Amino acid sequence: MQLEDYFTILTPNDIRIRNSRIGIETILYEYIYCSRSPEAIAKTYSTLTLEQVYATILYYLHDRKKIGRYMSDWLEYCLRSEREQDENPPDFILKLRQLRNMKKARQNPINENSGRSR
Repeated sequence: MQLEDYFTILTPNDIRIRNSRIGIETILYEYIYCSRSPEAIAKTYSTLTLEQVYATILYYLHDRKKIGRYMSDWLEYCLRSEREQDENPPDFILKLRQLRNMKKARQNPINENSGRSR
């Protein structure tokens, strides 16, 4: 079996572990940036085998430059998407914020007599 047989390459920016919906970036983020062991990663993603996790790490180690660029592009995309979401939140987020503020206002009513001397 070839290393590439472990993956489904949907686009150059979307590589999934074969027979799953999990992208290699998910496993590699845990491994590279969170320093998690392959065994711990496999326990977190119960639909993957330990062999698939090791194959993903080996894929990265086999071509660090290419997969490093893939990871860099993915992280940039995540940060850009997060900024866009913060700048233009969906309507349901605005509604949730409004409800949260209303709840806080009810829990912490302003005492009109506070700060006044008698």
